[in-house]
Amino acid sequence: MAYIITDACIACGACESECPVGAISEGAGKYEIDADACLDCGSCQSVCPVDAPQPE
Repeated sequence: MAYIITDACIACGACESECPVGAISEGAGKYEIDADACLDCGSCQSVCPVDAPQPE
């Protein structure tokens, strides 16, 4: 199960550098996770100040 980034995202970028496989990229107004590349490790969720990444 991959993570998704909810609309709570404030586009701070903290999650992008934390992803071990580079599955996170900046999208239109918020960051996005490539579900095919996501390892479901939760690293992004642990550094997000607004808890935007959530398990799908």
